[in-house]
Amino acid sequence: MRTPIADFIRRYEKSGAVRFHMPGHKGKSFIGCEPSDITEIEGADFLYNPGGIIAESEANAAQLFGAQKTCYSTEGSSQCIRAMLYLALTEKHDNRPPVVVAARNVHKAYIYAAAMLDIETEWLFPKETNSLCSCEISAGQLETKLESLSAPPAAVYVTGVDYLGGMADIASLAEVCHRHDTILIVDNAHGAYLHFLPESLHPLDMGADICCDSAHKTFPVLTGGAYLHISKRLPESYCENAKAAMELFGSTSPSYLIMESLDLCNLYLSQGYSDRLKRCAEQTESVRQRLKENGWETEKSDPLRLTVRAPRSMTGYDIAGLLRKSGIECEYADRAFTVLMATPENSPSDFERLLSALGVNRLEYDEPAALPSAGAERAISVREAFFRPKETVSADSALGRICAAPAVSCPPAVPIAVSGEIIGEEALSLFRYYGIEKVDVVK
Repeated sequence: MRTPIADFIRRYEKSGAVRFHMPGHKGKSFIGCEPSDITEIEGADFLYNPGGIIAESEANAAQLFGAQKTCYSTEGSSQCIRAMLYLALTEKHDNRPPVVVAARNVHKAYIYAAAMLDIETEWLFPKETNSLCSCEISAGQLETKLESLSAPPAAVYVTGVDYLGGMADIASLAEVCHRHDTILIVDNAHGAYLHFLPESLHPLDMGADICCDSAHKTFPVLTGGAYLHISKRLPESYCENAKAAMELFGSTSPSYLIMESLDLCNLYLSQGYSDRLKRCAEQTESVRQRLKENGWETEKSDPLRLTVRAPRSMTGYDIAGLLRKSGIECEYADRAFTVLMATPENSPSDFERLLSALGVNRLEYDEPAALPSAGAERAISVREAFFRPKETVSADSALGRICAAPAVSCPPAVPIAVSGEIIGEEALSLFRYYGIEKVDVVK
């Protein structure tokens, strides 16, 4: 598979051209990567109107993922989330209102998009959860919600893989969406690799219509590299407007370093990646079983994640600290969980070091405690709440106030209180649980 972006940049580096163009470093090394850091010079193509090397590279990615169209993002899945929702609104028909049905464990980027696009959200809540990250929604719940609406929504929006590794039942949810004449959008930021498993679990293959992947989370891609995928099930108009949607929310100076890493990743994925991924998933599962034998409890999760539940005598922060003493840094920790993410770039010795750091223990566990629902009464729209004057108050004094900016713990960047909602006792309880001390409220 060709790597047109990387090849062009290499040729330009070797040409010895005098750079009377941006960036200001002129290709001289200050941190080391500058020779490869270019802008839209002749032949370098344009990310939001590609017809050359970027178009070819994106077509390679689309072929790898089985998408009708794939667009690169150099600003992470956050840019893609905004673009996906914009497409849902602009492509909706029958004069449908700008309503999206969404599972509550959305990333805060969804809330920002809702403010900019003036989206009204109908929330779906789990029947019970022990984490803000998790929001298990059944096909039956979605069916009931869609039947309660006066018209089909512009889209249904769910998180494919949540921060703890919980996986949405995309196939069942997609079937309900399509039967009710709406599309399914999936934030698959944590699951780009799922397409390359022996049996694909990727949202596109499970029936999703539009989804995004953060390439940098599970592939060897620079931070900020992501994909927007359009399914072959959708009309061509979605593909025709995808670049305009991405440009609306993206910088006019996209990083060629990130695009080069996305381009090189295509070659990486085409050269035995599936076999390496299979071995890594098997290694991760083996470690999961050994942790259980050593006294630890882990959550059910996607194949490349180890979510360790904290025992009675520890918190997730304590486990993270224990790992840090052995030179191991986790992805995320809170009071109840510690999350570790693996890829084929982790060596077998990395896994052995992890097992050694946690050791063999006699640990006592309590039954997981259910957390209160994050739902609250909506007083004004998300957009109105964002654009009204606001003030910052202590979380304990926010009872009864209207949330201005989404109150989140980052990571996982899942809002406890959503802009426009009245902050209630349940939200206060979650603020305390996740250590949120300050909240922005409408004046």
